[in-house]
Amino acid sequence: MKELFPKEHVMGFVGSLVLTLLALTVIMFKDMSNTVAITILLVTAAAQAIVQLVLFMHIGETEDKKALYITIIYSVVVGLITVFGTLLAMVWGYM
Repeated sequence: MKELFPKEHVMGFVGSLVLTLLALTVIMFKDMSNTVAITILLVTAAAQAIVQLVLFMHIGETEDKKALYITIIYSVVVGLITVFGTLLAMVWGYM
């Protein structure tokens, strides 16, 4: 029965909840500087992404790791281009 209980998934879920609550606490109780708040949010976001990739998407269980990491890097680059392109067009007033 012990091998049927998904211990890793439960730990990942609890870890995700803790990281989400930490980020929510930073937003709700804004008693710190913006630099510290953004740093904490970025660290919790990166940790959340790692938890999701490793525990739920099983990133380390494939044999073709090179293609997997290239796909992740490509996805991050496309996401950054989308975010900063939107900021450039809408917020920073590029015409």
